[in-house]
Amino acid sequence: MDLQFAYRATVVSFLCFCSVVCFSQPAVQVKASVDRNTILIGERIKLLLEANIPETQPIRFFSIDTIDHFEFIDKGKIDTINTSSGTRLLQQFIFTSFDSGRWVIPSYVLDEASHIQTDSIVIDVGFTPFDTSKPYNDIKDIIEVEVKEKKKDYWYYIAAAGTVLVLVLIYFITRKKKSKVVAATIISPYEEAMKQLEQIRKQELSAKEYYTRLTDIFRSYLAGRKNISSLQKTTDELVIQLKSLKMDDNHYSQLAQVLRLGDFVKFAKYQPASDDNKLSYDIIKNAVQAIENMMNAE
Repeated sequence: MDLQFAYRATVVSFLCFCSVVCFSQPAVQVKASVDRNTILIGERIKLLLEANIPETQPIRFFSIDTIDHFEFIDKGKIDTINTSSGTRLLQQFIFTSFDSGRWVIPSYVLDEASHIQTDSIVIDVGFTPFDTSKPYNDIKDIIEVEVKEKKKDYWYYIAAAGTVLVLVLIYFITRKKKSKVVAATIISPYEEAMKQLEQIRKQELSAKEYYTRLTDIFRSYLAGRKNISSLQKTTDELVIQLKSLKMDDNHYSQLAQVLRLGDFVKFAKYQPASDDNKLSYDIIKNAVQAIENMMNAE
């Protein structure tokens, strides 16, 4: 009787131990966090996605393309860290918003097969608060200006014509029979773009002037090399037209972000970081080189 009782007790203890071991396996943990929940229009905000995956689980991570009411400025690479319990994955996103209101960063599911997801995050986007200590300036009516007609000075035209006539006479009298023809140096659109990019790299410019010249260099290159009248087009129209160049998807996405970032800086007074300036410069330069290589290969 005592042996049978001891045997049953041993079996029950073993089963309990197995259950404890099974249920004590670490579960997948995910987290989403931002560095601020309230921003002004055009300010940057950082989103950090994190996933802690045990050794017994397959490695996977979130896939994010767009967020409603927000514009991506930079998508960081996925960092992988080995821990004592498994693998930790981290990815940082930098974005901004030009839509005022209360918007929600949705929760993200780790994969379709699981129900593991992050919490949603509320972000308030607003304008710069109004300073009540300053006086209110009402809108003024249009002030009409009396335009006075200028008197025509005929003697000016007579003197100019006489000067031109004297110069023509001097030319025909003093010209040599054999004149040397100096050939004008013709520079290609690609060489001109590279030259101007090197110039702005060495200059200290304001953010607005820097991005204005950077995007103008790219637009001028397209006009000279591909006969694309990009200088008369809006950024969205230009981005759509760039699809016809059949660029690499990654290069095309980065180029579109830089062109839109230039609009944010020029019209929304957005102040990018120095790293953003260097990255934007490299993207524009690489895009010009890629288009030039495609043209030479044709």
